[in-house]
Amino acid sequence: MAFKSFLMIYSFIFIISLALIPRTAYSIPFVVFHGISDSCGIGGVKRFTTLLSNWSGSQGYCIEIGNGAWDSWTMPFLKQTAIACDKVKKMSELREGYNIIGLSQGNMVGRGILEFCEGGPPVRNFISLAGPHAGIASVPFCGSALVCILVDFLLQLAVYSNYVQEHLAPASYIKIPSDIDEYDKGCKFLPKLNNEIHRNSTYKERFASLQGLVLIMFEQDRILVPKETAWFGYFPDGSWTPVLPAQETTLYTEDRIGLKTMDEAGKVKFVKVSGRHLEISYSDMKEYILPYLVENATAKLSTSSESSHVCPWSEHKGEMLQLYTAN
Repeated sequence: MAFKSFLMIYSFIFIISLALIPRTAYSIPFVVFHGISDSCGIGGVKRFTTLLSNWSGSQGYCIEIGNGAWDSWTMPFLKQTAIACDKVKKMSELREGYNIIGLSQGNMVGRGILEFCEGGPPVRNFISLAGPHAGIASVPFCGSALVCILVDFLLQLAVYSNYVQEHLAPASYIKIPSDIDEYDKGCKFLPKLNNEIHRNSTYKERFASLQGLVLIMFEQDRILVPKETAWFGYFPDGSWTPVLPAQETTLYTEDRIGLKTMDEAGKVKFVKVSGRHLEISYSDMKEYILPYLVENATAKLSTSSESSHVCPWSEHKGEMLQLYTAN
């Protein structure tokens, strides 16, 4: 009888002890890189980061490059990547590894860190929402703000000229299918990122080292041209038709960055969601993003308090987040 009582008390103490263990012990931080015309302090991105942090128990950070919206248009990507690399290396919270979430153009910064950042903390998973991974064939809609006047002016110049490449960020990943020779000679960022001209085995090794790659494409996306670039799909060189699926592009068949290797290993998830550019539902966030932020939670608890904190879905049923300010 005494032994039974002791066993019950011991079991009770053990369960309580488990419940008191901080959930951060089972997760690693994540970093968000926002899209063009946006900033970390704007409602959608801020809400997105906070929700995922609350739901997963992982600490989330939105890293700002420069002053946000203006520099997202005007700062060349090699510089943006260098700034971001320096920031993540200085964050002690990321030392043991972290996950990256890229929003549209923010994927270029995230991948730049993954491939180019020497001595940076290890990246475990990369979650991409509407990333222009294979390039875009037109500049995203800007609007009527002061920066857009500059954008319009620059677009009147040759997009692959040194001046435009240094002063218009999206020019760094514009890939005009009918102007591939000029793209190869003048585009300063995307050919390097995708190992298109001078192959770098280190970039490929770093990209392929990811544990998981989630590529989310939005069905009603009118900002990315073509929208399939979010899956590494693109036009064939020299033609505007058809849009090739990722598996038929030379980037994939020649395995330039390790995408084919990862895909064949089951590490790539191609996801299509309804909605316009960066317009995502809470349920899609739960299904396609959240699992990769709690992947290390092998000892997740099933207590009612834990469940209600991580998955308060009923109060968000049907809700959407808009993560692109110009939609």
